[in-house]
Amino acid sequence: MLQFRVSLLLLFVVGVSSAISVRADDFDARYRAIADAGKNSSAAERLHALFKLDWEYTMAVSPEWATYTGYPKHQEKWTDSSPAAIEERRKNAGRALPVLASIDRGQLNAVDQISYDLFKRQTEENVEGSNFPLELLAISQLNGVHQDAAQIFSLMPSSTTEQLETQVARLRALPAVVDQVIALLAEGLKKGVTPPQITLRDVPVQVLNLITEDPVKSPLLQNFGEIPAAVPGEVGQRLRADATAVYEEQLRPAFQRLHSFLVEKYLPGARATIAATALPQGDAWYAWQIKTQTSTNLTARQIHEIGLGEVKRIRAEMERLKTQTGFKGTLAEFFTYLRTNPKFYFTDKDDLLRAYRDIAKRIDPQLMKLFKTLPRSTYGVLAVPAHAEKSQTTAYYSPGAPEAGRPGNFFANTYALDTRPKWEMEPLTLHESVPGHHLQISLAQEMGALPEFRRFGGYTAFVEGWGLYSESLGDELGLYTDPYAKFGQLTYEMWRAIRLVVDTGMHAFGWTRTQAIEFFKDNAGKSEHDIVVEIDRYIVWPGQALAYKLGELKIKELRAYAARELGKRFDVRLFHDEVLRHGAIPLSVLDEQIRAWVAAQLAQSRQR
Repeated sequence: MLQFRVSLLLLFVVGVSSAISVRADDFDARYRAIADAGKNSSAAERLHALFKLDWEYTMAVSPEWATYTGYPKHQEKWTDSSPAAIEERRKNAGRALPVLASIDRGQLNAVDQISYDLFKRQTEENVEGSNFPLELLAISQLNGVHQDAAQIFSLMPSSTTEQLETQVARLRALPAVVDQVIALLAEGLKKGVTPPQITLRDVPVQVLNLITEDPVKSPLLQNFGEIPAAVPGEVGQRLRADATAVYEEQLRPAFQRLHSFLVEKYLPGARATIAATALPQGDAWYAWQIKTQTSTNLTARQIHEIGLGEVKRIRAEMERLKTQTGFKGTLAEFFTYLRTNPKFYFTDKDDLLRAYRDIAKRIDPQLMKLFKTLPRSTYGVLAVPAHAEKSQTTAYYSPGAPEAGRPGNFFANTYALDTRPKWEMEPLTLHESVPGHHLQISLAQEMGALPEFRRFGGYTAFVEGWGLYSESLGDELGLYTDPYAKFGQLTYEMWRAIRLVVDTGMHAFGWTRTQAIEFFKDNAGKSEHDIVVEIDRYIVWPGQALAYKLGELKIKELRAYAARELGKRFDVRLFHDEVLRHGAIPLSVLDEQIRAWVAAQLAQSRQR
């Protein structure tokens, strides 16, 4: 899973928000100037001027996103979540559309036409999304100021005096953000817009994990424990003292206020229902989430049926592989065996991480078999931070930032080792590192000719579809020689098929949380802890889990089509390069591009 653990609020504000320090009138004038420059500039020049301005605006009003992408400015700030700012971003959601309409698409080259279409689609979806009170869902077990703040500080550079001073300034600004979040949560209680109560059970403890007795042991001050050598001793001591004072006098009280509010008011008042459709405008809201997460026009019913068909198909493959292992019992008994036999589990966290790193090292030299173009960026394998590990998923990838010199990282969960089986490690590594998220996202970031919104943004169905597709490449990369590891790959594919059923089941068709958990347990060998964490993730992140399987199915469909049409001329390395060379795009656009590429390949062969 690609996870920049921004709050749901931040997911909404990217590209369409406002902040106290940003003069909206100044940006309005600059947008109008681009629209008025038709006689003096070409269509391409105006288009890229619009992209540049919109990206500048996005970085100014979404400072967390600026940190994530490695943008050098606004690092001392946070997104403004005041009522005035929220109203301002709703007003500005479609501001770029009239400017875009003034640019003649027909005068653009093929690459710019794709960028034009993607920018238009993204902006229109943001306008539609602004109709829903997403900002009121400002906290969950996966996201919120308590999660995002720690991650933001982990991403910030901290090797110089100036960088540490910037972090102190950001620490000083954080208590106001906490109070804004409390106000949003209180408003959500009044309007009945909250996450389900059952999913919030661990959030108070997550907040307490930030406010340790020793300030420098708090995840918020993680960069002040060991002052870097480039910072003079006395300066480093002063900065640590400043950060500690801010923590003691402002941050600890702010997060204590948040904790008290959660325990005394928010959790007791949170809704008992789990369906997204139980929220105000719920049917339209969930339909919008399906559309934006999957980049398709499929309905919940269609997706549900696709999921049921995939579960049936994969279950038959599991039965065959279970027989190959020599196991004599039923598939349910085999699942129990996989979940409970100690031979499948590590007893030391460091051993688990070393094993993941070993798998990654075995994959790396094999990549040239399947890819002609590889990224320059590096990646590491790290443990999920302890303060968040209990409610966090099995693993996630945090992208690097070339501009900031930050590598990507594959985070593996080392909590409850008896729920982290060895047989899932190969497909998980393929998904989160290479050839999955790290390879795809790094290549996109390194496409300097594309506008920033394409290099650093994208569509979940493509990104996660590619990650799941990458798991299927294990055989071609020399993995899955152990039948249990191959069963792990089937388990992971089944996991994503199950998502199509349970996400739509809970949010559109009245399924209970228990019903979803039992369906998951009946069809996959994942541990019960992981299953519960996953189901709760789907509850608070409606539609996101649908992206994986739908994206994978489309990529596999296009590979089969290209191989069939090109025959002996089919080169899987060229196919993969073509899939990835546009960045993360909607599935319909990917379909168009691959079919055009196949036609071009056939035309070239006829000319020889």
